[in-house]
Amino acid sequence: MYKLLLLVTVAFADAFAEQPTDIFLLIGQSNMAGHGVVEAQDKRRIPHVFTLTKEKTWVPAIDPIHFDKPSLIGVGLGRSFAATLIQYKAVRSVGLVPAAFGGSALEEWTPGSEHYRNAVARVKVALEGKNARLRGILWHQGEADSTEARSATYAVRFTAFIQQLRADLGTPDCPVLVGQLGEFLKMNLSEKINLQLATLPLSIPHTGFVSSQGLKHKGDEIHFDSPSLREFGRRYALAWLALPSGR
Repeated sequence: MYKLLLLVTVAFADAFAEQPTDIFLLIGQSNMAGHGVVEAQDKRRIPHVFTLTKEKTWVPAIDPIHFDKPSLIGVGLGRSFAATLIQYKAVRSVGLVPAAFGGSALEEWTPGSEHYRNAVARVKVALEGKNARLRGILWHQGEADSTEARSATYAVRFTAFIQQLRADLGTPDCPVLVGQLGEFLKMNLSEKINLQLATLPLSIPHTGFVSSQGLKHKGDEIHFDSPSLREFGRRYALAWLALPSGR
């Protein structure tokens, strides 16, 4: 009995001792953080998939992984993204670095801002692990910029932001994935933001666009529901795999 308990204890410790090597930063606003309803499948541990907690420690990635607004967060796209990469054996172990903040506009992510500094600091902690490399930046944002003034300059502002972020993280060719805003949005000019997001790969090297076509909202016409977020994460993974700078 003692030996059995010892084996279980060692196995449990080993599960938490693994340091992820393939690091992905998750940034943007609430649809990146995820507001989907958490179900039993979202609580199952995925082997070799971890998340960096608010306290900057690695734990198995169990939804919700974001912590920006504790009363609202839920299922996001991070777990299904990581699970797909593991499924295709594209990476050895995934370390998700959640740093999105609900309601944030692009201007709140400019270099030197609180959200920007927090994201950079968290990635640097994640990269302290042995053989750890930043493999990608996942971005979903734009709802807060769906206004006349903000939408007109979105692509220009995003380009400056992502170039500086890559530089500050020491990865000028780091793959970047940008997700389409929900087709269900009733906000003014969200279509204009989507057009700019879709054409970013034409002007920013190593960038991929992820379609949200057919995905549904959770009833509020703002946030994707849980099944849609799981599918969205899978699409992000496939977009990453398609980039020459990905695999």
